[in-house]
Amino acid sequence: MNIGIIGFGYWGPNLVRNFSSLQNCKVSAIAEANATRHELIKKQYRDVKIYLAAEELIKDNLIDAVVIATPVFSHYPLAKLALESGKHVLIEKPMTSSSRDAIELIEIAEQKKISLMVDHTFLYTGAVQKMKELVTSNALGKLSYIDSTRINLGLFQPDINVLWDLAPHDISILNYLVDERPISVNATGVSHTNNDIENIAYLTLNYNSGFIAHFNCSWSSPVKIRMMLIGGSEKMCIFNDIEPTEKIKVYDTSYSYKTDEEKRKILVDYRAGDIYLPKVNSTEALSLMAQDFVDSIINNTVPKSDAKIGLDVVKILEAAQKSIKNKGQEIKIEQ
Repeated sequence: MNIGIIGFGYWGPNLVRNFSSLQNCKVSAIAEANATRHELIKKQYRDVKIYLAAEELIKDNLIDAVVIATPVFSHYPLAKLALESGKHVLIEKPMTSSSRDAIELIEIAEQKKISLMVDHTFLYTGAVQKMKELVTSNALGKLSYIDSTRINLGLFQPDINVLWDLAPHDISILNYLVDERPISVNATGVSHTNNDIENIAYLTLNYNSGFIAHFNCSWSSPVKIRMMLIGGSEKMCIFNDIEPTEKIKVYDTSYSYKTDEEKRKILVDYRAGDIYLPKVNSTEALSLMAQDFVDSIINNTVPKSDAKIGLDVVKILEAAQKSIKNKGQEIKIEQ
């Protein structure tokens, strides 16, 4: 299978490296609009065909599948052109800048009976797979909340706000772990760069069951934090992606309550038990994601990070954007 990769900037080199290491495919072409990077590509991958224009790569009849690692605004037109040309497509997150565009891409892929996938790499990490195992086995009990913090200093994006940049990681993890879908969002944010692009934002997802999810995203923090807390009725879990080895900690901690009708009080009992560190798979997630894309094409299977997950993430981000611009107003998520 011949793979063409569009974009050799920030993430593109990682994609080229991982797809090049797979047994059942070959990176045959790379498109990069910045001509100064072509020499670097030639040094690292001598047999790869290099294009200046993405459209020329897509027109190459030898290319079976296209990987798009370009700015968000270009995802839809490039993916549409590739799908209409009969190419299988993998798009970097977020899938598109609107749910309307994402839905159209899904419809084209279904009509053409070709693979369309979004690179939500975290779904392939050993840590997220372990959390999925804990949730599915009911080891944590009934989930009540997820609280996520993803902050650092930079990179300020010129075209999308901090939620569109950072939150897709954690929203995709949330939707992978929790079967229930949110009904509405509340979001607030602020721009300190006078360009109306929020560099700090807070997003809350509301659910019919009473479950709640909260996300804190920032490009303006002096420290880098990548942490997610999951609260269950039996146990609680922390995912710390910055931690090199002990990424998952499970706390045998919970609380229970009862109502004292006479005193009109809520009586809460707390239980604190052991902390244990489950072993997680250390295989590079991007390699597993790339293999899943190739396998979905060869075997005609649905990948773990399919286009439906990509669409759900975009719908949440769209609603969050409306909420931010309306000073935190609750916005229903399009179902």
